Amino acid sequence: MTVAVFDPKTVQSNVTKNNLAKNNFTTSNIDNVKSTQPKTKKVFIETQGCQMNVYDSEKMADVLGDSHGMIVTDNIDEADVLIMNTCSIREKAQEKVFSQLGRWRKLKEKNPELIIGVGGCVASQEGDNIQARAPYVDMVFGPQTLHRLPELYEKSQSQSKVKPKNRIGVVDVSFPSIEKFDFLPEPKVQGFKAFVSIMEGCSKYCSFCVVPYTRGEEISRPLDDVLAEIDTLAEQGVREINLLGQNVNGYRGEKADGTICRFSELLHYVSHVDGIDRIRFTTSHPLEFTDDIIDAYAKIPKLVNHLHLPVQSGSNRILQAMKRNHTIDIYINQINKLRSVRPDILLSSDFIIGFPNETDEDFNDTLQLAKDLDFDHSYSFIYSKRPGTPASDLVDNVDLATKKERLATFQQVILDSTFAKTRAMIGTIVSVLVEEKSDRMTGYLHATAENTRSVVFIGSDALLGKFVNVKITEFIGPHMVKGEFVSVIDEV
Repeated sequence: MTVAVFDPKTVQSNVTKNNLAKNNFTTSNIDNVKSTQPKTKKVFIETQGCQMNVYDSEKMADVLGDSHGMIVTDNIDEADVLIMNTCSIREKAQEKVFSQLGRWRKLKEKNPELIIGVGGCVASQEGDNIQARAPYVDMVFGPQTLHRLPELYEKSQSQSKVKPKNRIGVVDVSFPSIEKFDFLPEPKVQGFKAFVSIMEGCSKYCSFCVVPYTRGEEISRPLDDVLAEIDTLAEQGVREINLLGQNVNGYRGEKADGTICRFSELLHYVSHVDGIDRIRFTTSHPLEFTDDIIDAYAKIPKLVNHLHLPVQSGSNRILQAMKRNHTIDIYINQINKLRSVRPDILLSSDFIIGFPNETDEDFNDTLQLAKDLDFDHSYSFIYSKRPGTPASDLVDNVDLATKKERLATFQQVILDSTFAKTRAMIGTIVSVLVEEKSDRMTGYLHATAENTRSVVFIGSDALLGKFVNVKITEFIGPHMVKGEFVSVIDEV
């Protein structure tokens, strides 16, 4: 729905004094029209979890902006709409959602016209139960139905005029295939990096994971749709693209001629989009990290020298219990092949510590894998049950104290590696994408290197959006360094 805005200034410029008199208009009448002009609605979106959720939140903002002229606000107190984009991967995810909703309830008590929405994976899992436990929630929607937000919002607004005890909540957590991408407005970005979702869902059904149940099975977007979105982003000044999916290397997008485009082929297509000079992707599964993808690293310089490839455990016994369907030897072989074609590649991964029946030997295998492969960084967590997953039926027989001790030991190994790799950058010259002025250091610019490190250096605003060479001079933290400007690599 497009909101028509009445502009009194236009009226004043087009209506003569005679017309004003004839129609009984006065300046005070027009001022009154100005005062009753509908205000711009504001939406506050809280994003939890993965980069897919970050992308989805951006699309929620785009959809509501396109349909209702809404703008995003970071000030929750001035918002007309509150949306929580939830993540079910987090420990006790459901309870954390209801806890936050309890805080939002107080805002609604102060402002009964406030619309509260819950989206994302917890919404998909819980559905009607959210409104049963929190009846003040106006709308519940899943990852696959965010494109229907304008309709859900309209229904919620009409219900907000009904007495609270008679209100009917709006719930849509269906899985309408890949439909949502057909109804999204053109992407709008403010910056030089952007996410692009190339597929939805996952069909691997790891025993610990809720994604297949909250986002559905793997469905790939058609090739032309993906490339059209990237073209649009490039026209808006985007220089770096991050291709998203729960398992991006399982991409099987249909081409215009009806044939299938594999992920490695997609990488080649994206590399030929004018204006796009860096390509990342998140996240992958070792089961489909095939030789053609490794070959792409040898042939596509725009692919960054960083790969996130989750392994979850260094124990074959635990991997089998997780239903990962690959072995440690397969994983190590993939990394060795990759490093043979891109010796500068840095590797990050996901690890679950304390999975049911994990022994000291299993954990030591995981620790040894981290040392042998020299991971740059990791996302590691202690295991906790996710309702509805096969692993939730297993006895969680590793006590919490042991889990915490193992996690601390593991994370220290990874952190030592992170520190060493960041310190090793000192004295080197690296290519960075200049993104913005530093909000912490006056006169400095903030940029990102291929290896994900943040780089700050003194430079002019004219460098924003450009790739430049910077000599690294100082270690600031495990993921941040300071440098000195050397030269511009390209002109936008």
